[in-house]
Amino acid sequence: MLKLDDVTKEFRIGAFGGRSVTAVKNVSFEVVPGEVVSLIGESGSGKSTIGRMILGLNPATSGSITFDGRPARPGKEYYRHVQGIFQDPFSSFNPVFKADRVFAMIKEAYYPAVPEPEWARRVAACLSDVRLNPGQVLGKYPHQLSGGQLQRLLIARALLLDIKLLVADEITSMLDASTRIDVLNLLAELKARGLGVLYITHDLSLGNYLAERTVVLRRGSVVEMGLTEKVFGEPLHPYTRELLSAVPRLHESWDDAEPVDTCLYHERGAEGGLLEAEPGHLVACARLGACPPVRP
Repeated sequence: MLKLDDVTKEFRIGAFGGRSVTAVKNVSFEVVPGEVVSLIGESGSGKSTIGRMILGLNPATSGSITFDGRPARPGKEYYRHVQGIFQDPFSSFNPVFKADRVFAMIKEAYYPAVPEPEWARRVAACLSDVRLNPGQVLGKYPHQLSGGQLQRLLIARALLLDIKLLVADEITSMLDASTRIDVLNLLAELKARGLGVLYITHDLSLGNYLAERTVVLRRGSVVEMGLTEKVFGEPLHPYTRELLSAVPRLHESWDDAEPVDTCLYHERGAEGGLLEAEPGHLVACARLGACPPVRP
Protein backbone atom coordinates (compact mmCIF):
# COMPACT_ATOMS: atom_id res chain seq x y z
CA MET A 1 0.00 0.00 0.00
CA LEU A 2 2.49 2.66 1.19
CA LYS A 3 6.12 2.35 0.16
CA LEU A 4 9.08 4.62 0.87
CA ASP A 5 12.12 3.93 -1.29
CA ASP A 6 15.44 5.60 -0.46
CA VAL A 7 13.74 8.80 0.74
CA THR A 8 15.93 11.74 1.76
CA LYS A 9 14.91 15.17 3.03
CA GLU A 10 17.26 18.15 3.23
CA PHE A 11 16.33 21.57 4.62
CA ARG A 12 18.01 24.78 3.53
CA ILE A 13 19.28 26.83 6.44
CA GLY A 14 21.08 30.12 6.97
CA ALA A 15 20.13 33.68 6.09
CA PHE A 16 20.22 33.00 2.34
CA GLY A 17 19.73 29.23 2.38
CA GLY A 18 23.39 28.71 1.62
CA ARG A 19 23.69 25.64 3.82
CA SER A 20 21.63 22.50 4.19
CA VAL A 21 20.91 19.97 6.91
CA THR A 22 19.85 16.40 6.22
CA ALA A 23 16.84 15.49 8.37
CA VAL A 24 16.09 12.11 6.77
CA LYS A 25 18.56 9.99 4.83
CA ASN A 26 17.88 7.04 2.51
CA VAL A 27 14.84 5.71 4.40
CA SER A 28 12.97 2.72 2.96
CA PHE A 29 10.06 0.74 4.45
CA GLU A 30 6.47 -0.30 3.69
CA VAL A 31 3.06 -0.31 5.40
CA VAL A 32 0.53 -2.89 4.20
CA PRO A 33 -3.26 -3.01 4.80
CA GLY A 34 -4.27 -4.17 8.27
CA GLU A 35 -0.81 -3.55 9.72
CA VAL A 36 0.57 -1.14 12.31
CA VAL A 37 4.19 -0.12 11.78
CA SER A 38 5.78 1.83 14.61
CA LEU A 39 8.40 4.41 13.73
CA ILE A 40 10.54 4.83 16.84
CA GLY A 41 13.39 7.15 17.74
CA GLU A 42 14.39 9.99 20.01
CA SER A 43 13.25 13.56 19.48
CA GLY A 44 14.92 15.05 16.42
CA SER A 45 15.52 11.69 14.74
CA GLY A 46 13.34 12.58 11.74
CA LYS A 47 10.15 10.68 12.62
CA SER A 48 7.73 13.59 12.16
CA THR A 49 9.53 14.72 9.01
CA ILE A 50 8.81 11.32 7.47
CA GLY A 51 5.15 11.60 8.48
CA ARG A 52 4.90 15.08 6.95
CA MET A 53 6.44 13.87 3.69
CA ILE A 54 3.93 11.01 3.48
CA LEU A 55 1.11 13.52 4.04
CA GLY A 56 2.51 15.87 1.41
CA LEU A 57 3.23 18.67 3.87
CA ASN A 58 6.94 18.57 3.01
CA PRO A 59 8.27 17.35 -0.36
CA ALA A 60 11.02 14.74 -0.37
CA THR A 61 14.40 15.92 -1.66
CA SER A 62 15.08 12.57 -3.31
CA GLY A 63 13.72 9.04 -3.37
CA SER A 64 10.11 8.04 -3.92
CA ILE A 65 6.91 7.66 -1.91
CA THR A 66 4.20 5.55 -3.55
CA PHE A 67 0.67 4.69 -2.48
CA ASP A 68 -1.17 1.74 -4.04
CA GLY A 69 1.61 1.51 -6.61
CA ARG A 70 1.34 5.12 -7.79
CA PRO A 71 3.40 8.18 -6.83
CA ALA A 72 1.91 9.86 -3.76
CA ARG A 73 0.52 13.15 -5.06
CA PRO A 74 -1.15 15.23 -2.36
CA GLY A 75 -4.57 16.39 -3.37
CA LYS A 76 -8.26 15.78 -2.85
CA GLU A 77 -8.20 12.16 -4.04
CA TYR A 78 -5.04 11.29 -2.10
CA TYR A 79 -6.44 12.69 1.14
CA ARG A 80 -9.59 10.65 0.66
CA HIS A 81 -7.44 7.61 1.44
CA VAL A 82 -4.56 9.01 3.53
CA GLN A 83 -5.07 11.07 6.69
CA GLY A 84 -2.88 12.24 9.55
CA ILE A 85 -3.40 12.95 13.24
CA PHE A 86 -0.83 14.95 15.17
CA GLN A 87 0.53 15.21 18.68
CA ASP A 88 -1.40 18.29 19.86
CA PRO A 89 -5.11 17.87 19.07
CA PHE A 90 -5.85 21.47 20.09
CA SER A 91 -3.69 22.79 17.23
CA SER A 92 -5.89 20.95 14.70
CA PHE A 93 -9.01 22.95 15.65
CA ASN A 94 -9.73 26.63 15.14
CA PRO A 95 -10.69 27.88 18.62
CA VAL A 96 -13.28 30.34 17.25
CA PHE A 97 -15.31 27.55 15.60
CA LYS A 98 -17.16 24.69 17.20
CA ALA A 99 -15.38 21.34 17.09
CA ASP A 100 -17.85 19.71 14.71
CA ARG A 101 -16.80 22.13 11.95
CA VAL A 102 -14.23 19.49 10.93
CA PHE A 103 -17.15 17.33 9.79
CA ALA A 104 -18.78 20.18 7.89
CA MET A 105 -15.52 20.76 6.00
CA ILE A 106 -15.39 17.07 4.99
CA LYS A 107 -18.96 17.28 3.69
CA GLU A 108 -18.27 20.44 1.69
CA ALA A 109 -15.15 18.98 0.08
CA TYR A 110 -16.17 15.37 -0.55
CA TYR A 111 -19.92 14.83 -0.08
CA PRO A 112 -21.79 18.05 -1.02
CA ALA A 113 -24.72 16.12 -2.49
CA VAL A 114 -25.42 14.03 0.64
CA PRO A 115 -28.64 15.23 2.34
CA GLU A 116 -28.21 16.71 5.81
CA PRO A 117 -30.21 13.95 7.62
CA GLU A 118 -28.07 11.25 5.98
CA TRP A 119 -24.89 13.15 6.80
CA ALA A 120 -25.92 13.53 10.43
CA ARG A 121 -26.49 9.76 10.56
CA ARG A 122 -23.01 9.08 9.15
CA VAL A 123 -21.37 11.47 11.60
CA ALA A 124 -23.22 9.89 14.54
CA ALA A 125 -22.14 6.40 13.38
CA CYS A 126 -18.47 7.44 13.16
CA LEU A 127 -18.63 9.10 16.57
CA SER A 128 -20.08 5.90 17.98
CA ASP A 129 -17.19 3.96 16.41
CA VAL A 130 -14.73 6.06 18.42
CA ARG A 131 -16.87 5.79 21.56
CA LEU A 132 -18.11 9.38 21.64
CA ASN A 133 -21.66 10.53 22.40
CA PRO A 134 -22.72 13.03 19.70
CA GLY A 135 -24.78 14.98 22.21
CA GLN A 136 -21.75 15.50 24.43
CA VAL A 137 -19.28 16.70 21.78
CA LEU A 138 -21.13 18.21 18.83
CA GLY A 139 -21.83 21.91 19.13
CA LYS A 140 -19.00 22.52 21.63
CA TYR A 141 -15.84 24.59 21.26
CA PRO A 142 -12.44 22.88 21.40
CA HIS A 143 -11.62 24.31 24.83
CA GLN A 144 -14.77 22.65 26.21
CA LEU A 145 -13.49 19.18 25.28
CA SER A 146 -10.59 17.10 26.56
CA GLY A 147 -7.54 16.17 24.53
CA GLY A 148 -8.76 12.58 24.28
CA GLN A 149 -12.15 13.69 22.96
CA LEU A 150 -10.50 15.92 20.36
CA GLN A 151 -8.19 13.12 19.20
CA ARG A 152 -11.15 10.80 18.79
CA LEU A 153 -13.03 13.51 16.88
CA LEU A 154 -10.11 13.64 14.45
CA ILE A 155 -10.17 9.86 14.05
CA ALA A 156 -13.92 10.01 13.41
CA ARG A 157 -13.28 12.67 10.77
CA ALA A 158 -10.85 10.31 9.04
CA LEU A 159 -13.38 7.46 9.18
CA LEU A 160 -15.90 9.54 7.23
CA LEU A 161 -13.56 9.20 4.25
CA ASP A 162 -12.55 6.05 2.41
CA ILE A 163 -9.39 5.96 4.49
CA LYS A 164 -6.77 3.26 3.93
CA LEU A 165 -3.77 4.71 5.76
CA LEU A 166 -3.56 6.70 9.00
CA VAL A 167 -0.36 8.54 9.96
CA ALA A 168 -0.56 8.83 13.75
CA ASP A 169 2.19 11.17 14.97
CA GLU A 170 2.65 11.00 18.76
CA ILE A 171 -1.13 11.02 19.15
CA THR A 172 -1.09 9.75 22.76
CA SER A 173 1.75 11.81 24.22
CA MET A 174 -0.56 14.53 25.58
CA LEU A 175 -3.20 12.14 26.94
CA ASP A 176 -3.59 10.67 30.41
CA ALA A 177 -3.01 6.95 30.90
CA SER A 178 -6.65 5.81 30.74
CA THR A 179 -7.44 7.87 27.64
CA ARG A 180 -4.20 6.71 26.03
CA ILE A 181 -5.26 3.08 26.31
CA ASP A 182 -8.68 3.93 24.82
CA VAL A 183 -7.06 5.54 21.78
CA LEU A 184 -4.59 2.64 21.33
CA ASN A 185 -7.37 0.07 21.57
CA LEU A 186 -9.31 2.08 18.99
CA LEU A 187 -6.34 1.95 16.62
CA ALA A 188 -6.14 -1.81 17.17
CA GLU A 189 -9.83 -2.11 16.23
CA LEU A 190 -9.31 -0.04 13.07
CA LYS A 191 -6.33 -2.23 12.15
CA ALA A 192 -8.59 -5.28 12.41
CA ARG A 193 -10.85 -3.66 9.79
CA GLY A 194 -7.95 -3.45 7.33
CA LEU A 195 -6.64 0.05 8.04
CA GLY A 196 -2.88 0.53 7.74
CA VAL A 197 -1.33 2.68 10.48
CA LEU A 198 2.07 4.35 10.69
CA TYR A 199 2.42 4.93 14.42
CA ILE A 200 5.11 7.52 15.12
CA THR A 201 6.30 7.51 18.73
CA HIS A 202 9.28 7.76 21.05
CA ASP A 203 7.52 5.56 23.62
CA LEU A 204 8.81 2.03 23.12
CA SER A 205 6.23 0.40 25.37
CA LEU A 206 3.35 1.73 23.27
CA GLY A 207 5.03 0.72 20.03
CA ASN A 208 5.55 -2.77 21.40
CA TYR A 209 1.90 -2.94 22.48
CA LEU A 210 0.44 -2.00 19.12
CA ALA A 211 2.73 -2.72 16.17
CA GLU A 212 3.50 -5.82 14.14
CA ARG A 213 6.66 -4.29 12.71
CA THR A 214 9.03 -1.68 14.07
CA VAL A 215 11.39 0.76 12.33
CA VAL A 216 14.07 2.34 14.55
CA LEU A 217 15.32 5.72 13.40
CA ARG A 218 18.48 7.51 14.54
CA ARG A 219 19.69 10.85 13.16
CA GLY A 220 17.42 10.46 10.17
CA SER A 221 18.61 6.96 9.20
CA VAL A 222 17.05 3.54 9.78
CA VAL A 223 19.33 1.54 12.09
CA GLU A 224 17.10 -1.49 12.66
CA MET A 225 13.74 -2.81 11.51
CA GLY A 226 11.77 -6.01 11.50
CA LEU A 227 9.05 -7.83 13.38
CA THR A 228 8.41 -6.05 16.66
CA GLU A 229 9.00 -9.21 18.68
CA LYS A 230 12.44 -9.56 17.07
CA VAL A 231 13.47 -5.92 17.33
CA PHE A 232 12.38 -5.73 20.98
CA GLY A 233 13.25 -9.28 21.99
CA GLU A 234 16.58 -9.61 20.17
CA PRO A 235 17.85 -6.09 19.40
CA LEU A 236 21.01 -6.12 17.30
CA HIS A 237 21.91 -2.44 17.03
CA PRO A 238 23.46 -0.74 20.09
CA TYR A 239 21.13 2.26 19.68
CA THR A 240 18.09 -0.03 19.90
CA ARG A 241 19.56 -1.68 22.99
CA GLU A 242 20.23 1.75 24.47
CA LEU A 243 16.60 2.77 23.92
CA LEU A 244 15.33 -0.45 25.50
CA SER A 245 17.64 -0.12 28.47
CA ALA A 246 16.16 3.34 29.16
CA VAL A 247 12.64 1.95 29.64
CA PRO A 248 11.83 1.96 33.40
CA ARG A 249 11.33 -1.49 34.93
CA LEU A 250 9.47 -2.02 38.16
CA HIS A 251 11.50 -3.68 40.95
CA GLU A 252 14.71 -3.51 38.87
CA SER A 253 17.59 -1.09 38.92
CA TRP A 254 18.50 0.65 35.70
CA ASP A 255 21.52 -0.77 33.93
CA ASP A 256 23.72 0.97 31.45
CA ALA A 257 23.30 -0.02 27.82
CA GLU A 258 25.30 -3.09 26.94
CA PRO A 259 28.62 -1.99 25.39
CA VAL A 260 29.37 -3.21 21.91
CA ASP A 261 33.02 -3.97 21.15
CA THR A 262 32.49 -5.16 17.60
CA CYS A 263 30.06 -4.29 14.87
CA LEU A 264 27.95 -7.17 13.57
CA TYR A 265 27.44 -5.17 10.40
CA HIS A 266 31.13 -5.12 9.47
CA GLU A 267 31.85 -8.55 10.96
CA ARG A 268 29.72 -9.91 8.14
CA GLY A 269 31.41 -7.85 5.46
CA ALA A 270 28.47 -5.63 4.51
CA GLU A 271 29.35 -2.49 2.57
CA GLY A 272 26.23 -0.34 2.54
CA GLY A 273 22.55 -0.07 3.36
CA LEU A 274 20.98 -2.49 5.83
CA LEU A 275 22.26 -5.97 6.61
CA GLU A 276 19.65 -8.75 6.84
CA ALA A 277 20.89 -10.43 10.01
CA GLU A 278 18.02 -12.94 9.83
CA PRO A 279 14.93 -13.19 7.63
CA GLY A 280 12.97 -9.96 7.97
CA HIS A 281 15.30 -8.46 10.61
CA LEU A 282 17.56 -5.74 9.23
CA VAL A 283 20.26 -3.75 11.02
CA ALA A 284 22.62 -0.90 10.10
CA CYS A 285 26.21 -0.16 10.97
CA ALA A 286 26.65 0.43 14.70
CA ARG A 287 28.31 3.77 13.99
CA LEU A 288 26.11 4.92 11.11
CA GLY A 289 28.75 3.94 8.58
CA ALA A 290 31.74 5.19 10.57
CA CYS A 291 33.21 1.77 11.34
CA PRO A 292 36.52 1.02 9.61
CA PRO A 293 36.32 -1.61 6.88
CA VAL A 294 36.98 -5.19 7.89
CA ARG A 295 40.48 -6.38 7.02
CA PRO A 296 41.00 -9.95 5.84
